[in-house]
Amino acid sequence: MPKDKVVIMGAAGRDFHNFNVYFRDNHAYQVVAFTATQIPNIEGRVYPAALAGSLYPQGIPIHPESDLPMLIQQHEITQVVFAYSDVSHETVMHRASVALAAGADFRLMGPRATMVKSTKPVVAICAVRTGSGKSQTTRAVASALQAMGKRVVAIRHPMPYGDLVKQAVQRFATYDDLVKHETTIEEREEYEPHIARGTIVYAGVDYEKILRQAETEADIILWDGGNNDFSFYQPDLLIVVADPHRPGHELTFHPGETNLRMADVVVINKVDTANAENANRVRANIRATNPNAAIVEAASPIFVDDAAAIRGKRVLVVEDGPTLTHCGMAYGAGVVAAQKFGASEIVDPRPYAVGSIKETYNKYPTTGAVLPAMGYGDKQVQELEATINAAPVDLVLIATPIDLRRVVNIKHPTDRVRYELQEIGQPTLADILKKKFG
Repeated sequence: MPKDKVVIMGAAGRDFHNFNVYFRDNHAYQVVAFTATQIPNIEGRVYPAALAGSLYPQGIPIHPESDLPMLIQQHEITQVVFAYSDVSHETVMHRASVALAAGADFRLMGPRATMVKSTKPVVAICAVRTGSGKSQTTRAVASALQAMGKRVVAIRHPMPYGDLVKQAVQRFATYDDLVKHETTIEEREEYEPHIARGTIVYAGVDYEKILRQAETEADIILWDGGNNDFSFYQPDLLIVVADPHRPGHELTFHPGETNLRMADVVVINKVDTANAENANRVRANIRATNPNAAIVEAASPIFVDDAAAIRGKRVLVVEDGPTLTHCGMAYGAGVVAAQKFGASEIVDPRPYAVGSIKETYNKYPTTGAVLPAMGYGDKQVQELEATINAAPVDLVLIATPIDLRRVVNIKHPTDRVRYELQEIGQPTLADILKKKFG
């Protein structure tokens, strides 16, 4: 029987996972290439032979997504597998149309084909969109489980931007581990808050190997999902975060709607700052789509190191990068804090942007007068630093999940914005976790 020839469309995460668990040793398929989008500098590389298995002694090339029609025709591709997240349903079908028009089948792989079963209980935290508040929800769940006496190990959705072989299995228990593994700003934003609370974090490329190592030191595995992807592991409890600032997105983005339909618990976050009508719309959509899910309402209150330092100042707001870029948000917690604590002006950083930071604004024009903390490599970190220091401001308001001052030399005075999950009413996540695992 001739093999199906496959191209996997991805963004250096779900695509590699789907390959590892389904295609790597599967003699029925020949994976000809990956295509890449969203992540800078990944195309033009190779998924290495050391990770690709015995069927791929040369590894597998990674092409820009724009090459897809050419790849299909040149290699007589029979299947195109779509394997990235946080995209509208319309975008998925546009990609499907490109594949179909070139002659290939278009495929979405689901949980049964791609989820790995753990020997330990798994709590998965996912979302309907990037920027919904998944990270603070994950921290709240970790704290609740630890208060129950459970050893919790978090496994984070992949962000493999460097040497993929070295990154196959990564363990982060201290800040020194962040340096050892040469983490980007985006990686630090996800790992550092866990480390600060004493939670061990695993991440990397080969998620079955990662799971097996994490199981040796955990009572419960906590899947810390990225974008709005669904879990790589079979969850015993699936918690999904929805955002009333973007009502309706829970039904119109992939695979966020999948998460919503599978959820055991849906957290409606940010109800303290959202319009009541929008929160009611999200609640109604949850009830109509998944009537058996428990609903937890929550706020994400904002804390700053020094509120008085903000009043009357011209501030530059630095926000979480992915939330502002492919997530499509024009602002985040930093803008809310600047307004709440009386900044005289939020200075637009765009005139001072250099290099790849300037290119980011061109690529994502919905980004507002705030600075996304992009840092996918040393050069981009340097350009972020140059942009910050060129802005004529009295204060830099750091609203990233990490203390940006650890990696960027900021010449202006600084203040930090933090946000945590604050549940409102009942049930609480702790109530649900005690009932399930107590």
